[in-house]
Amino acid sequence: MPLTRKAYRAAILHSIADPAEVGIEASYEYFEDGLLVVDNGQISALGHASDLLPKLPADIEITHYQDALITPGFIDTHIHLPQTGMVGAYGEQLLDWLNTYTFPCESQFADKAHADEVADIFIKELLRNGTTTALVFGSVHPQSVNSFFEAAQQLDLRMIAGKVMMDRNAPDYLTDTAESSYLESKALIERWHGKGRLHYAVTPRFAPTSTPEQLTLAGQLLTEYPDLYMQTHISENLKEIEWVKELFPERKGYLDVYDHYQLLGERSVFAHGVHLCDDECARLAETGSAISFCPTSNFFLGSGLFNLPMAEKHKLNVGLGTDVGGGTSFSLLQTLNEAYKVMQLQGARLSPFKSLYLATLGGARALRLEDKIGNLQPGTDADFLVLDYNATPLLGYRLKQANNIAEALFVLMTLGDDRTVLQTYAAGNLVHQR
Repeated sequence: MPLTRKAYRAAILHSIADPAEVGIEASYEYFEDGLLVVDNGQISALGHASDLLPKLPADIEITHYQDALITPGFIDTHIHLPQTGMVGAYGEQLLDWLNTYTFPCESQFADKAHADEVADIFIKELLRNGTTTALVFGSVHPQSVNSFFEAAQQLDLRMIAGKVMMDRNAPDYLTDTAESSYLESKALIERWHGKGRLHYAVTPRFAPTSTPEQLTLAGQLLTEYPDLYMQTHISENLKEIEWVKELFPERKGYLDVYDHYQLLGERSVFAHGVHLCDDECARLAETGSAISFCPTSNFFLGSGLFNLPMAEKHKLNVGLGTDVGGGTSFSLLQTLNEAYKVMQLQGARLSPFKSLYLATLGGARALRLEDKIGNLQPGTDADFLVLDYNATPLLGYRLKQANNIAEALFVLMTLGDDRTVLQTYAAGNLVHQR
């Protein structure tokens, strides 16, 4: 295979650490006139253009962007493929919303043609919004995961997904059994996990829709395949928490249900965590588990405000999730716009550099993939974005007033959306062009 080497010149910014741990100034690298060199789908050099240009071969192809910023690809740590067709559904909180909108929408994924069509739309939306890696819920049907992975594999994307396990408290047309969910998940793991840049996640929907037998088998899968992911929901809504107490009276609390069935661990990601207590945050951190912070969805479904400072206190890994269809946008820029407001309502601040961290390196750390994605260090996968400073007239005008990269970054996160993403690259390949 011929060596493919290309270089990209623009302003370049990436996170190298969590601002909560090292302070803002030590958390990022910024090159006002930077150069990113890509060899065979991986980043081979990053630095000031003036330093790197003299070392490059004369015939290398260099793409030069004016009024643009290169960042790592965004990482969405919680999103639902089968809810694409019901995003923006009116008027309910979590439990009624599931029954009214979600379950009927997910039932359509028994049909392969439908699953293929939605997988194509879903991946195009991710890439249009600059999301290069996502942790994805399928439906209860194995077909949803097959369709998604087939589409992702064609573009050599780094994606993680799993078939929902759900054997009670859902419509008959949408439930599996403890045994069938185990066998179907196992078949999907054998087919897809570790194939190219794809990974499998064991996916019990949430404690109320799984019997103890099913949760036991979910834990067993994690034991049988040690590098699998696990994804589920936790402490999103107060009525949901009460329901879990009724269903599992013998357990100390919501997290303890998952803990009892051995579902906590270094590749376990729990969505929402809006109503976690200190002890639960400490236990999540102790086991290396992560939380996906989903501000847009938490506002839209009236769930509450995630306590990011408490998570930081416990050094708990936190990524960002759009939670489409509870969330109303595939855009992590728009999600950060909402995250800022969540913090404001709690009398706390979210700096633009912490926001960048959550959308990139923080998500990679939550997924234990920081050696491959989430930053632009040499040796990592060439998953990156080109953000256009002139994407809209207002954005272009507003950015001309920005005095530094911190201000520019914050403006991108408050005024930016899918239009801001000029190009998306995955493994060095151009996979979206506005």
